[in-house]
Amino acid sequence: MTATLELGALEAGMDEAVSGIAGWHTVCRVDDLEVAWGEAALIAGRQVALFRTGADVVFAVAHEDPATGAHVMARGILGSRGERPTIASPLHKEVYDLETGECFSSPDLSLATFRTRIAGGVVEIEL
Repeated sequence: MTATLELGALEAGMDEAVSGIAGWHTVCRVDDLEVAWGEAALIAGRQVALFRTGADVVFAVAHEDPATGAHVMARGILGSRGERPTIASPLHKEVYDLETGECFSSPDLSLATFRTRIAGGVVEIEL
């Protein structure tokens, strides 16, 4: 899977996915995401990178690399700093906290993060 559109909009035939409305958005089934692999999603017109790090743990961050502006974060390298899950940019290897967006290697950079939840086996993201 290389890109995901909002599951709810596709199944219900609704156009809420592209309306830019803030709030919770249905994205995909959790089983559509591979553990330890990133996926890009277009949610309400915004590119988001999704990372499944466990059976029921999914993180969502901006797909845009804060250092370069390239939309590549879904291809980043997952890791950790102690207990903190991280993503390293695939371009210049800046390391970001998946929960807070803090950049460990360049304090002047930060990565937008989004709240996620899993409901009935479906991933939802709050924009």
